[in-house]
Amino acid sequence: MSRIALPGAAAVVALALVLAGCTPSGGDEPTAAPVDRKPLDLSIGTLLPETGALAAFGPATEAAAELAAGDINNADAGITVTITNADSADATTDTAITSTSTLLDAGVSVVVGAISDNVSRKVLDQIVKAGVVQISPGNTSTDFTRSADDNLYWRTAPSCVLEGDAMGKQIAADGATSLGIIYQTGYCEPGLPEALSAAFERAGGKVVDEQPYAAGATDLTAQVTAVSDARAQAVVVVGASGVQAVPPLTAAKYEGTDLYFVGLPISDHSADIAAGAITGSVASMPGLDISSLDDFTDRLLDINPALTDFSYAAETYDAVVVAALASLAAASTKGADIAEKLQEVSGGSGKGTVATDFGSAAKIILDGGVVDYDGPSGAIAFDDKGDPQGAVIGLYRYGKDNKFTRID
Repeated sequence: MSRIALPGAAAVVALALVLAGCTPSGGDEPTAAPVDRKPLDLSIGTLLPETGALAAFGPATEAAAELAAGDINNADAGITVTITNADSADATTDTAITSTSTLLDAGVSVVVGAISDNVSRKVLDQIVKAGVVQISPGNTSTDFTRSADDNLYWRTAPSCVLEGDAMGKQIAADGATSLGIIYQTGYCEPGLPEALSAAFERAGGKVVDEQPYAAGATDLTAQVTAVSDARAQAVVVVGASGVQAVPPLTAAKYEGTDLYFVGLPISDHSADIAAGAITGSVASMPGLDISSLDDFTDRLLDINPALTDFSYAAETYDAVVVAALASLAAASTKGADIAEKLQEVSGGSGKGTVATDFGSAAKIILDGGVVDYDGPSGAIAFDDKGDPQGAVIGLYRYGKDNKFTRID
């Protein structure tokens, strides 16, 4: 929930308003009861991919957690954060289960991760039973909104239903009247395909065919043939194997402007897609525009100069910061106490005063006020299910060089 992950009809769909306000002050207004402020030592474990299919996302996310911890500790606000990194790998192994056990044995109060929905499904019960908070910077499945998590599961990435809705609207706005959907089974299914289809048809279009494919598929010819035979004017490929659909789509005479991708990494595809094959196509990714976060990405590069992909880094940074702010507001490092304050400090409740960095946010709390933290991933505003309501969906159009540009 990335994805960096980073507001036209079609450019970016802002999905919630920042909740802003002022804390009570002056006159006869009641004041907050004094809090016994003992120094807090908050242990946070990261469950991020160091190996496996998602390993490309590990370096930036781990750097973001380190950067956040440094900012928190340098603020000298009475809370010290220690980060312990562990490998989530991907869902094809049980590495995440072993890593989670290691983190829980180390006494962490918060686990930041995993990025993969399927990895988080493997460890959610394990984390909840331990009474530890889990904050994912990348999970998008609707399953997590409904999960039995004792209020301990949260995510700084939006539900993929919002991404499906944004893409469906975009395809209709581009003028397509008939649509074929090729979707990866298990990839935010059925929420994303259903939301995409519903948004497109509300705008007057018709979904003429839907074709599933298995994760890891390398040949999508049969699926492309089916949507082509159904006379789909436009085709959207949902899932990580979008690149594999391009050759048969090209053979079926689909041009780049007819193509849409959800789940395709927003990166330079000049090495794996024929030049010009996806020119004009659109891909989606939750989050703010990375070009607006130059200072943030520069600071990540100071930690790891080799970084080239910043997906999920902003969401990871904010996960660490909101955890620390919730701990500070609760004056506790217990998981349940932190969870009770996460919605408030994110701006989802409490009508807090907006702050955009940990230091100023912590000062509001220490002065007896309520904070609404908005970080590099945007306005978070958790709802009571742990989903961010301040989310933004970014839409990107590919050029002749197979490199993307954010649609303004």
